[in-house]
Amino acid sequence: MHSLRILVLAVVLTAPLAAAQSRPVTAPSDVRPGSITSEDVPYPYPSTYFPLTVYGQDVRMAFMDVPAAGTPNGHTIVLFHGNNFAGFYFGSLIDALRKEGFRVVAPDQIGYGRSSKPIIPYNFNDMARNTRVILQSLKIERVMVVGHSMGGMLATRFATQYPGMVERVVLYNPIGLVDQRFTRPAGSVDEAYAQTLGSTYQTVKAALMRYVAHNESAWTPEFEKYARIRYAWTLGAEWPRLAMVQSLVGQVIYQDPVVGDWTHVKAPTLVFGGAEDVLPGSAALFQERMAVAAKTIPNGRLHLIPGLGHVPHLESPDKTYPPLLAFLKEGL
Repeated sequence: MHSLRILVLAVVLTAPLAAAQSRPVTAPSDVRPGSITSEDVPYPYPSTYFPLTVYGQDVRMAFMDVPAAGTPNGHTIVLFHGNNFAGFYFGSLIDALRKEGFRVVAPDQIGYGRSSKPIIPYNFNDMARNTRVILQSLKIERVMVVGHSMGGMLATRFATQYPGMVERVVLYNPIGLVDQRFTRPAGSVDEAYAQTLGSTYQTVKAALMRYVAHNESAWTPEFEKYARIRYAWTLGAEWPRLAMVQSLVGQVIYQDPVVGDWTHVKAPTLVFGGAEDVLPGSAALFQERMAVAAKTIPNGRLHLIPGLGHVPHLESPDKTYPPLLAFLKEGL
């Protein structure tokens, strides 16, 4: 009965999205081929590049290092981006943190944004290690970490790999709330690549529309901007490389689950975000699993915002930032 209730809720909640996707969507004619390393994508603050060697390949990892506005409070926030984004969508969040005196470091993980796009076996351990190397180069010894979407999974892994560095953790609308390895078989990278390679404006927009499935009118020009960025990548000559990288990274969520890490997170943790997130299948299932995460993490607490979906800071900064900032400022 419980499973049936979740299934019914999923159908009801996703019906508006399905209706929206059934309507014709015309690709914008003014989008030009985009760089897969996002040099042509506006970022809120300048990027710095750090050289790394990963799996024998020389690469560079981009990051923003933004000082506090006004008097520094002596603490640094690390922002971990989601799978469909990079540091470029964190502008208003960085501004809100800076105003409270925080220094903010926002890396583009290898394979994302302005960082290199090598063909490697991606995993959260490497992402955490690469981030730590950058922090060490900046002589930053302690951080608070905020991870959105897939970045929430990475924030969990970073907190368990380097507990001595982490003061506070925010799991912000994380994905990977359920370990799927024992309920469905692993997908094929080659099949994922073929599907990704065939991406169109319609499929790109449909993927992002899942974030506002609870409220179609929440699709703002800000969301549309990111759909155009992702569509522009598909038009460039280097798209096949990025399509393969995206296919490889897509396997990480399945192959490298972090639900088993939850009991090992030592820092105070806020399990946080929009309550209407339907990415796990339904908002009801999302809320249920977020509550489990908050209960499982030894020093965890739950705060869900009614009426908001997967990317609350793009929907309603005014509702999103006060509880987030209040939790982070408790650690000052």
